[in-house]
Amino acid sequence: MNDTQIVLAEAPGVCSLEDLDTLKNAESVFENTSAKAEECLARHGNASLGAHCPAYYDGLLCWEPTPWNTLAVQKCFSVFNGVQYDDTQNASRLCMDGEWFNHSDFANCTERIANVSPTDVTSLIYLGGYSLSLAVLSLAVLVFLYFKDLRCLRNTIHTNLMTTYILSACSWILNLALQNMSEEAQTDQPSCMILVICMHYFYLTNFFWMLVEGLYLYMLVVETFTAENIKLKVYTTIGWGAPAVFITVWVIARCFVSVGPTTGPDELTLPGESKMCLWMHEHQVDWIHKAPALAGLAINLFFLVRIMWVLITKLRSANTLETEQYRKATKALLVLIPLLGITNLLVLCGPADRSWFANAFDYTRACMLSTQGFTVALFYCFMNTEVRHAIRYHVERWKTGRAIGRGRRRGASYSKDWSPRSRTESIRLTL
Repeated sequence: MNDTQIVLAEAPGVCSLEDLDTLKNAESVFENTSAKAEECLARHGNASLGAHCPAYYDGLLCWEPTPWNTLAVQKCFSVFNGVQYDDTQNASRLCMDGEWFNHSDFANCTERIANVSPTDVTSLIYLGGYSLSLAVLSLAVLVFLYFKDLRCLRNTIHTNLMTTYILSACSWILNLALQNMSEEAQTDQPSCMILVICMHYFYLTNFFWMLVEGLYLYMLVVETFTAENIKLKVYTTIGWGAPAVFITVWVIARCFVSVGPTTGPDELTLPGESKMCLWMHEHQVDWIHKAPALAGLAINLFFLVRIMWVLITKLRSANTLETEQYRKATKALLVLIPLLGITNLLVLCGPADRSWFANAFDYTRACMLSTQGFTVALFYCFMNTEVRHAIRYHVERWKTGRAIGRGRRRGASYSKDWSPRSRTESIRLTL
């Protein structure tokens, strides 16, 4: 008599519909367990192995034939009753003289914390940071485009840099959405390939426009006699054209290599290696677009050191207090770090293990990188003196026009260039 028959025999009276559903579920579980037990025996054979405990299925794991007086060890189960468990740990069962011990040791098979892996948490941080940056950057770009009084070479470079942040964030979010869609969407290689190419291109343009920012400030502060010789066309070619060349070479190279499953870039959550878009797998040819980004950061680091040296030298020659000089120098340094992308160098390398420190480092890096666009928009748009003056002027003019009805304020004069007059003031913000 099986377990289901025992339940039926001991159940008094007439079973309700709820009782019948419970019995059906118990019967299905019993059948599933029996099928797995038979599969376990069939896999390892039923023949006598001498001084070995036979293959055995304990309801969760299949134990292979094991010599007597030996502790069998294998990986824990990954999922049970819809709950994820830590399958990096081991379960054990003791084989005694001719028979298994009466139970398996699952003490190390613990639930994953909140059923969320560190990669999932990192992806959520990236998603939140990119969404915040996307909203603030879009507003900043609209400000620079709407107010004609703010149109100058410096602000045009800022606008292009913020645009690359927007496009990079959008492409990352679209890739994340593609990976969490249905299996058909995940295996749609043409769409995935286009999204991955766009993501890498916009990501690289972001680094090159940070390089343009560094080059512009270096020419403005250090090479003062040649600053006017570089026009917007040159900066545009560097910012948008050079990445296109590297990405084109990378795409051609990727078409001729065979890529195997691995972890996706930028800590994107990947539902499964078999469902993963082939172009998301990393390969050595990816250094075709990674190396220029690192080179741009190295050049910007050189620009930062030279610019800070010039600023500190000029501040020392000024007739101000020493503490005020250090305050201005520190202020300029903190403002230039996100603009030139030095934040990426601060979190470039981290621990490779899965310790709490490694997870904390991943979370910190995700927070810093995903909110870098937000920081740039905050410092160079909403906290910028010329932007605040321009907005204040237009608000006051709108209030005046509304107060006098249809009349216009014709006597007001306004400078079309709120740009600071000195070269060193071009990177100083009044907070």
